[in-house]
Amino acid sequence: MDASELRYLKLLSQSFPTAAKASAEIINLNAILNLPKATEVFASDVHGEYTAFIHLLRNGSGAIRLKLDDAFGDDLPEEEKSSLATLIYYPREKMEAVLPNVQNKEAWYAETILRLVVVCKRVAGKHSRSKVRKAMPPDYAYVLEELITESNHAVDKQAYYEAIIDAVVRTGCAADLVEGMCSLIKQLSIDHLHLVGDVYDRGPAPHLIMDTLMRFHSIDIQWGNHDVVWMGAALGQRGCIAHVVRNCARYGNLSVLEDAYGINILPLASFALDAYRDDPCVAFGLKGDPDLSPSDYEMNVKIQKAMAIIQFKVEAKIIDENPSFGLQDRKLLDKIDYEKGTVVVDGVEYELTDKVFPTIDPTDPFRLTAEEEEVMQRLVQAFIGSEKLQRHMRFFLDAGALYKIANGNLLFHAGVPLNDDGSLMEVDVYGGKYKGKALYDILDRYVRDAFNSPSPVARKRGADMLWWLWLAPGSPLFAKSKMATFELYLIEEKAARKEVKNPFYGFLEDEKVMAGIFEDFGLDPATSRIVCGHVPVKVKDGEDPVKCGGKVLTIDGGFSKAYQATTGIAGYTLISNSYGFVLASHEPLESVQAAVVDEVDIHSSRRVVEHLTERTLVADTDTGTMLKEQIADLEQLLKAYRQGLITEA
Repeated sequence: MDASELRYLKLLSQSFPTAAKASAEIINLNAILNLPKATEVFASDVHGEYTAFIHLLRNGSGAIRLKLDDAFGDDLPEEEKSSLATLIYYPREKMEAVLPNVQNKEAWYAETILRLVVVCKRVAGKHSRSKVRKAMPPDYAYVLEELITESNHAVDKQAYYEAIIDAVVRTGCAADLVEGMCSLIKQLSIDHLHLVGDVYDRGPAPHLIMDTLMRFHSIDIQWGNHDVVWMGAALGQRGCIAHVVRNCARYGNLSVLEDAYGINILPLASFALDAYRDDPCVAFGLKGDPDLSPSDYEMNVKIQKAMAIIQFKVEAKIIDENPSFGLQDRKLLDKIDYEKGTVVVDGVEYELTDKVFPTIDPTDPFRLTAEEEEVMQRLVQAFIGSEKLQRHMRFFLDAGALYKIANGNLLFHAGVPLNDDGSLMEVDVYGGKYKGKALYDILDRYVRDAFNSPSPVARKRGADMLWWLWLAPGSPLFAKSKMATFELYLIEEKAARKEVKNPFYGFLEDEKVMAGIFEDFGLDPATSRIVCGHVPVKVKDGEDPVKCGGKVLTIDGGFSKAYQATTGIAGYTLISNSYGFVLASHEPLESVQAAVVDEVDIHSSRRVVEHLTERTLVADTDTGTMLKEQIADLEQLLKAYRQGLITEA
């Protein structure tokens, strides 16, 4: 045993100061290795749809209802199982709806607690007692542990358990205990959540999703392009801010800025309503069906056009400052013939759908007017000064990354840029050439520099890179030929609007090409899989999200209402448990009120992607690898104690 190893073991001995304590931990960790693998859930592209997404977290992506069927079978009528399931999902709301109509509340609480004990036992079965204990609400941990560890054969203690429940009810703690038990069931039903990008844009409540994710017990996030553009906006990057504000107006969600993040848009609204007061803004109708008054609708339309023009201007400056981005073809305001009302894109002349541009000087089209400059300065200050936005983006940074490898699964939002022949595509990043994993790694470094570097130059380069990640063809978060914002607004012809996907999407069924990606990331092609989102799966047209014989799973199923007409469903979740992989496709949720009062759950269709003949144990996972390393270290410490190399405390 060399000196450096002995120094490490002496440090380890501070946590395990005796041979007995080291031995006990070895026994404990070995036992954990033989537990079944806990449940992981994967989701992507939730796009601000708080109600539907959070319901799926509450119902364990359908797993909790299955646990009720396992626990009670036919002994409990279907309507009572539905009522119990709803209670678990929304305990406080359900009790408020039910209890006013219950004559004997004490009896209701007693019966409900007994039923929840049965469910708690079922979901706790694959976890260590220590883990279950840590998940319990602290105020009721003792009571819960006593009830959950009750043996069905302990006849002599029956009166003891009945006394616990009676005391809980008599002391007025029953509602809190019920809520705590429901929380425990939900936490143990989803051991870990992988969110594969795009919390933001389109939907009305990304901030509420972020609040929930920050409280979630175990989570990792792979940033999507709609996420990084908000990260850039929080840093004051003008191109990112222009997109974020424009997109909120486009979907009638300006309240996300005002009410959620305290960003004052009054100066912008005043400017837009004045500058475009006589402009019908014919190309800038809102997406979806936002519930707005006529005056609010008009304001959103005008703000959307105002920010679109500002966006085209500020993006031109970013492009000029960063020639390595290769985005010169995205500067289009100088390609407009303002007298004819046409624009030349890729050598083709198109008629504009909107020809009213009161804030553009044809001789200097990319110059911001004084009023536009003032609007942008105010927005930059507001985004940087939003405490809640900064908190949410810091959480994104800490919990997130551009990709993650977990239990043999390669998780990223969009794709790995490829050439037409399926080889890894080299991408220019500030003059350096990178591809595959190296590309992801260098981009991840720039993102972190944007937030953490002490150098103002490095922070600016990182912030500009966040904008590049949002829309560049070489970005692994975008992976399309162009972000056709200009064309989607101002050109009718579909050919001009087309965003061509990177060849990655054409090779999703090619085992050889996918094997090359796995090998580049240091994974075994025979046992690994890719999980990604970004491009909605057109289920209604027969598209299959399971590709390459199950080695690639594309799980953007349309949580966003704006995409449900395209997908035909309302989102996917992927569930990985000790038996294999199950892909759940979901139908829309009517409302929380319908879920609570009418006990309407999200209907989900479950498809087995992989079924294992032998259950996966913790020993077979990344956690198991880590625990085995800890066991090896503890065994060395135990050896050092027994040889007298380290003295026990």
